[in-house]
Amino acid sequence: MYVLVGPSETVADRQRVYVGEADVLAKRLDQHQASKDFWTKAVVFTSEDQNLNKAHVRYLESRLLTLASEVGRCEVDNANAPGAPSLSEAEAAEMDVFLDEMLVLFPVLDVQAFERIAEEVSQRLRAGGPHAQAEGADTPDGFIVFAGSLARKATVPSIHRYMLDIREQLLAEGTLVDEGESLRFTRDFLFNSPSTAAGVVLGRTANGRLEWKDGQGRTLRDIGTAALTGP
Repeated sequence: MYVLVGPSETVADRQRVYVGEADVLAKRLDQHQASKDFWTKAVVFTSEDQNLNKAHVRYLESRLLTLASEVGRCEVDNANAPGAPSLSEAEAAEMDVFLDEMLVLFPVLDVQAFERIAEEVSQRLRAGGPHAQAEGADTPDGFIVFAGSLARKATVPSIHRYMLDIREQLLAEGTLVDEGESLRFTRDFLFNSPSTAAGVVLGRTANGRLEWKDGQGRTLRDIGTAALTGP
């Protein structure tokens, strides 16, 4: 099993990955070197006693691609996601243990594609404007905008190009879908900063520290200041 990792060609601070399997790894990597120019590193997994067969690795490949699609943190370069082959209950359980070990190692190796966005957050924040109403949360990994949030479909002429690129990518991958004058988030999405999240939601350049507010109307900047100064 291997995963090719490199930077996104369209969205800054986002990774692009390709998940694959091979009998002769060196030959396959040589082929990818000639046909794929995005990747800067390859993460490879094999069994210590060489007891993985073709069905096992295809099961792992299918599970990883499904997980990457569900998580939505990275662009996936694979054109197709093969279905998982039929395994016995014992074999599937053994491969799930192998998969769990892989998932522990990926963050250590700076592979973000399979790491789920935190489901529990201490405080939900809101940002809104014309045809936009979103909920999100600030986390150590970035700023999450939650599924169901609405972003303004129209953008102002002065919006930064990289925000347009993010919106276009999210539309292309189905994270954003058209709903009249708004765009709806179909799943939680992790942005690299509150300002990028606010800009994509509001369709304009925005200071996320001022746009995101709690239920009492306090801005994210106010909340941070209060946390530093204490009661």
